[in-house]
Amino acid sequence: MSLNHYITLGNSGLRVSPFCLGTMTFGMEWGWGSTEEESHNILNHFFEKGGNFIDTANVYTKGHSELIIGNWLQSKAVRRDQAVIATKFFGTLYPGDPNAGGANRKSIIAACDASLRRLQTDYIDLYWMHCWDYHTPIEETMAALDDLVRQGKLRYIGFSDTPAWKVTQAQMIAKFRGWAPLVALQIEYSLLERTVEGELIPMAKEMGLGVTPWSPLKYGILTGKYTRENKDKVEAGRGEWVTGHLKKESTYEVIDVLLKVAKELKTSPAKVALAWLQAKPGVTSSIIGARTMEQLDDNLGALDLVLAPEHMAQLDKVSEAKLNFPADFVKNSGPFRSAETTINGEVVGVSAMAPKSDAERFDNKVPASVR
Repeated sequence: MSLNHYITLGNSGLRVSPFCLGTMTFGMEWGWGSTEEESHNILNHFFEKGGNFIDTANVYTKGHSELIIGNWLQSKAVRRDQAVIATKFFGTLYPGDPNAGGANRKSIIAACDASLRRLQTDYIDLYWMHCWDYHTPIEETMAALDDLVRQGKLRYIGFSDTPAWKVTQAQMIAKFRGWAPLVALQIEYSLLERTVEGELIPMAKEMGLGVTPWSPLKYGILTGKYTRENKDKVEAGRGEWVTGHLKKESTYEVIDVLLKVAKELKTSPAKVALAWLQAKPGVTSSIIGARTMEQLDDNLGALDLVLAPEHMAQLDKVSEAKLNFPADFVKNSGPFRSAETTINGEVVGVSAMAPKSDAERFDNKVPASVR
């Protein structure tokens, strides 16, 4: 697959590249990242390769990330309509001001206008709620977003880092009232974060949301930089975001298998981790970040990598997560295992409640007299 193998995002006609360029590293305000010149070079290279999808947020590097993208758009490196620009609201740039962040109407409209100024454009292609605001009724949030869509300031909307039940509630309210629906879900998803497979991924598929995973390399842990051999010897650029995971044995178990598969395929661990994620059901466009051109090219190379079933199985097994109830119960509960229905030997459906045999109707511990 190439970067210009465009995919429609969720239940919409918006076509995006299979990798989205994350720009949280654009700007040096957080102590690490890329200069504006380096950022513009990365953007140019991404679009030259066929990419068209960019992700940022109002709070990334204190607003500088959006400004860098805006300056790049003004350079006319690409047509504005050619780029699919996604940004986010919720985070605040003015601590202490109670209405400078969140998902209330006042905050959303102000944040949108400020992002438009920094991006130097008159519309945003995809506007994300960065995180669930449990202080604001979801009807207020969705109504405000619908108004901005109708005003032409937004083209599409999506949610990030929000519980499945709240996303579902918002989507059903929007459909019932004829408001702009959600088309995408942005969540953390990687070999080291698979709990989303319990509720969020199935919900996204059911609600027509394209999934755009963030941190597919888990803050760089899945790049091969950190191994058992160099444990506690390599300084983590993002501090506790990384070091907390490097204290867990389960992290190194995943890394061991990742390195093994990468060695067998004569490729990089990052490519393997990204190829595994891109092959997972529901995933539309993984968000990759790069501080250097070398990192970007290595990540893009994952699109040419197809993992064999045995490699997928090895990675699935070592990274399998304990899911919240009832996900594991539904998947593994004996009395409720599905029975296949076949026509001419071909499986055409299942009966979710039917046991596989009469013997499975009763637990073996039931006394014989009762049975």
